[in-house]
Amino acid sequence: MTQAARDVLITGLGLVSSLGEGVEAHVARLTAPGTPQPVLEAERFAPYLLHPLPQIDWSRQIPKKGDQRQMETWQKLGVYAAGLALEDAGIPADEATRAGIDMIVSAGGGERDPEVDALVMSRARGLAEPQPLMNELLSSELRPTLFLAQLSNLMAGNISIVHKVTGSSRTFMGEESAGMSAVQIASARIRSGQSRVCLVGGAFSAERKDLLTNYELGGFLLRDQWLPVPSRAGETAGLAPGSMGAFLILEDAEHAAERHATAYAKLRFVAGDRGGRDDSAFRRRFGRLLDEADARDEELLVLSGATGLDGVTEAETELLREHYPHAAHRAYGTAIGHGFEAHFPAGVALAAALLAARKLPSPAAGGEERPAEFEPKRALVTGVGHVRGEGVCLMEAV
Repeated sequence: MTQAARDVLITGLGLVSSLGEGVEAHVARLTAPGTPQPVLEAERFAPYLLHPLPQIDWSRQIPKKGDQRQMETWQKLGVYAAGLALEDAGIPADEATRAGIDMIVSAGGGERDPEVDALVMSRARGLAEPQPLMNELLSSELRPTLFLAQLSNLMAGNISIVHKVTGSSRTFMGEESAGMSAVQIASARIRSGQSRVCLVGGAFSAERKDLLTNYELGGFLLRDQWLPVPSRAGETAGLAPGSMGAFLILEDAEHAAERHATAYAKLRFVAGDRGGRDDSAFRRRFGRLLDEADARDEELLVLSGATGLDGVTEAETELLREHYPHAAHRAYGTAIGHGFEAHFPAGVALAAALLAARKLPSPAAGGEERPAEFEPKRALVTGVGHVRGEGVCLMEAV
């Protein structure tokens, strides 16, 4: 006999971004009267703009200084946000309870040592055979632990060590698609009964010169002037990276009821796809995802994960307007920047928080986002990667 699909609830949120930390801080900033004001860093990395981390007391979720020292910023951010989610869900900190929690993390690579990079480049410049010098400098100047810190699954390992989450563990790589797959797989496992409660999410540290260099070489970065995501096009197109950590506690409804947990929202549908970025192929794939989500247009909040890159942002906006002409459309990257591996989980967390608060985010300036007065009963979150990958998540208020 086939087992009935289980309802998937979001019972805990851990969120850190340039707007602050925690659910209340984000809802307050997003729903404040007037035009939302992002927090930007425009000087340290000029002419590029990014959304920096707020001041964080890491010891609140990572008590041991030794644990903090051996983690880079992206790992600390993920471990911190995971701790917030567990705390928010009211899950006891004893090892026996947390041994039953599964974990799926979306993560990129570790950080580089920019001083060593600069040293290698300066000394190797002009040499006919730079390889021996490079090998010597890398073996003598880099701290040995930096090689280990490049491993993406160390974030999950540190969450297990610090927060005692020792159920099954998976780490996905692949930029935005990793975050989409993490939420999709976690939801599918709970719906099928393979898991009862899962910690899922990711983190991204934007304040890294090496990453900014990579994105600029690809022609992706917003520069000189900040604009809301829907207003970026042509010469003003580009993404503004945002530091963020976002983790969710997904739980089957029976398990949540057994421990008297309060849910933020019910997860109805999560799916992703990927393929070539020519306009017709993207529109076909993304339109199919929207059709499969089958969201009702009434009292619907649409949180778009658009990057602000030329072409694909306009295509996504047009498809969303066609499918949901009466919804309140908002691009969450306007407020918190673009978080790559963490971007989709952050959008899902923001949507769940807004559904629970029965509030809509204030519209951004520029006329693309229209005011709306209703209390949202459903939320559709989209993710569109800067190179590839697209995803959709539909949830409803509890």
